[in-house]
Amino acid sequence: MPVEIERKFLLTDKPPVVAGVEMVQGYLCKDADRTIRVRLERDEDGGKQGRAVLSVKGKPVGLTRPEYEYSIPMHEAQELMGLCVGSLVEKTRYRHHVGKHVWEVDVFHGENEGLVVAEIELSDEAECFDKPDWVGDEVSSDSRYANSKLSTHPYSKW
Repeated sequence: MPVEIERKFLLTDKPPVVAGVEMVQGYLCKDADRTIRVRLERDEDGGKQGRAVLSVKGKPVGLTRPEYEYSIPMHEAQELMGLCVGSLVEKTRYRHHVGKHVWEVDVFHGENEGLVVAEIELSDEAECFDKPDWVGDEVSSDSRYANSKLSTHPYSKW
C-alpha cells in the first residue's frame, strides 16, 4: 500500500528562487477517514499543457496515511472541479533539493493569500533530514494547515 509521510513547516525567510508550478485543487470528499482531491498543475510560465491528478488519501495514523494518485485527462479534472465541496485551493509550488530530500514550498493565492508552507515527504516518521535555515516552526499536527481544511476555512478568515 502506498503511503504518504509528510511534515509541514512555516517559513522564517524566503527560500532561493526556483521555477514553480501553479496548482488549483478541489476536494470531492473530505472527512476524518478519507479525502479525495482533484488537482490541475501547470508550469508557472504557462509553457506546458499541464497535468491533472486524482488523489485518494486515507485516515492518518500519526504522520502516515495511505495515498493513491492517478493521472487523469485534463478535461475530466476540469469537470470534476465543478463537483468539489468548499472553495478551490490555489497555490504555486516550488521544489527545493536539500540534502537527499525535496522540500516543497507552497505559496497560496486567493482566499489563502499570505500563507506560505514548506513540506517534506519522508520514508519513515523518524527519518532524519536537513532543515534549511529558511524553514521555521513545524505545524504538521495543526489541522488548520491541511489543504483540505483551507478549502472550507481559508487562511484569510483565521
